[in-house]
Amino acid sequence: MTLRPGTLVRSATMEPMSLQPRLARSTTLACAALLACGLTSCTGPERQSEDERPSDPGTVTVTETTTEDTQTIDQNDPVRVADTIATDLEAPWGLGFLPDGTALVTQRDRGTISLIDGASVCKVGTIDETAPSSEGGLLGLAVSPDFATDQRVFVYVTTAHDNRVLSMRFDGSSISDITPILTGIPNGDIHDGGRLAFGPDGFLYVSTGETGDDDLAQDDDSLGGKILRITTEGDPAPGNPDTSSPVWTKGHRNVQGLAFDDANRLWASEFGSQVWDEVNRIEPGNNYGWPLAEGDSNLEGYVDPQVQWSPDEASPSSVAFADGSLWVASLRGERLWQVAIKADGTLGRPVPHFVGAYGRLRTVVAAPDGSLWLGTSNRDGRGDPAPTDDRIFRVTLP
Repeated sequence: MTLRPGTLVRSATMEPMSLQPRLARSTTLACAALLACGLTSCTGPERQSEDERPSDPGTVTVTETTTEDTQTIDQNDPVRVADTIATDLEAPWGLGFLPDGTALVTQRDRGTISLIDGASVCKVGTIDETAPSSEGGLLGLAVSPDFATDQRVFVYVTTAHDNRVLSMRFDGSSISDITPILTGIPNGDIHDGGRLAFGPDGFLYVSTGETGDDDLAQDDDSLGGKILRITTEGDPAPGNPDTSSPVWTKGHRNVQGLAFDDANRLWASEFGSQVWDEVNRIEPGNNYGWPLAEGDSNLEGYVDPQVQWSPDEASPSSVAFADGSLWVASLRGERLWQVAIKADGTLGRPVPHFVGAYGRLRTVVAAPDGSLWLGTSNRDGRGDPAPTDDRIFRVTLP
């Protein structure tokens, strides 16, 4: 596979895979039913990592958690886990819904894509070039907004040479026609970014990390530490700040959450280092400051976050929009944050849900029925897995 001219490739230094015990999948019978319909099969670094880390009036700062906040499950909380959608997964990462209400999910370390249909989870393909590392592997997934006609699905994957975006066809039973559309994104053991989201403009937004090399975030010649905006062919999208570049914004440490609200505003959740994790409002051409700024810095030329947390309460890996709020899944914080969006586009004070109840929370996605799907990440080598982890839950909102 060829690299696009001018892109930068960095080799990954592989770390040993997690020694967490693996559990057998529990969906064999359910998958057998789907097979009849044509499915193919069932089934610590020197740099600090995504969750190993001990004001402007527009920034909401969460500096401490109250006793009220830290209860495991508040029985009066209208935000509830209604169902368990899937069990016995291994680090589910990317999740996207198809027009018929079924969903595709990636598993980071296995390099597999599976179809979730009711209570059945069946593997529909493997990305063979996946090279899992401490934080890399098969990561984000986005379904084409024109899926009904083009049947295209996009994933972000760590290979032995780079991070890249792949396009593929999904015909309802298996993936095929796997094609790299953007290559040469820097990779590393940590800070690989990896979230994909289609915008209301029809273009694909891609989050990348700086791989532990701070300088990449400010380097205009690198795709690391950026949010990118590309066409479905991988070209820079029309209207980008530099029409010859896929870069939409820069100065990011490690963005793993992207979501558009009902006013078409783009929001991103971002891992900080020692002091502050962030939610940022993303606008083209902005510089979000890393490594010169972390959290609310008031430095000229850099954009401050809308919300900031101490890392032990957050380590935010994903963000979704539903019911007038942003919903932020947190790894080290082991909670789902709700952040209301006010009429003027500013954010309210975050409210935590499920604190400590389900362990590390990696992915949250708004479902077609108005609920949220929420995935754990307890088998990623850093968690304490329950017997049926990793799981995906359906969360009902008020």
